[in-house]
Amino acid sequence: MPTLALDLNKQKEFEDKVKKIKATADELTPGVIYLGHIPHGFYEDQIRQFFSQFGTVNKVRLSRSRKTAKSKGYAFVEFACDEVAKIAAETMNNYMMFGRLLKCSVIPKDRVHPMLWKGSDRKFKSIPWQKSEVKKQNKKKSKEGQETQLRNILKKERRKRRKMKDLGIDYDFPGYAKEIKTKLPKYTTFNDEDSENQE
Repeated sequence: MPTLALDLNKQKEFEDKVKKIKATADELTPGVIYLGHIPHGFYEDQIRQFFSQFGTVNKVRLSRSRKTAKSKGYAFVEFACDEVAKIAAETMNNYMMFGRLLKCSVIPKDRVHPMLWKGSDRKFKSIPWQKSEVKKQNKKKSKEGQETQLRNILKKERRKRRKMKDLGIDYDFPGYAKEIKTKLPKYTTFNDEDSENQE
């Protein structure tokens, strides 16, 4: 991935604004910005590295899907100085990056939720939901588990038959009830290749 940097005009404009900041280290208060329309591949490490050119970045939180671990396309960045946060938001708003027009704005202090930074310090790990589902499907059931599964299947089938009867549909098919009396249910075993082919 190529190194991202501001173009020369934006860089000069940014440096001029930074020179005007007269706050001392004791007077610094953190500032938070919202970053939207984030392109694919621009994740926590890249956001921190890119926005560090404006000033000290305290925290970065990229919103991700709990199920797939993919980026939701927006993030929050906390700077050590709120003035720097304002400059970064002004500079980066409507900035074109990898074909996406970034949206950037400062979040007022009273609008910053206390739980906003929960989990921002730890590395996000993708949970292999597909593998766990395959493992769950392939798990051998006990006799009690088989009986519970059969009861549930028959209950659903009876409910469907009642609905069809109420609608006036003549449904004459032996269904699961007859199948269960003749033989035990078959198990379908999946592997990783089958689950990938289904996608």
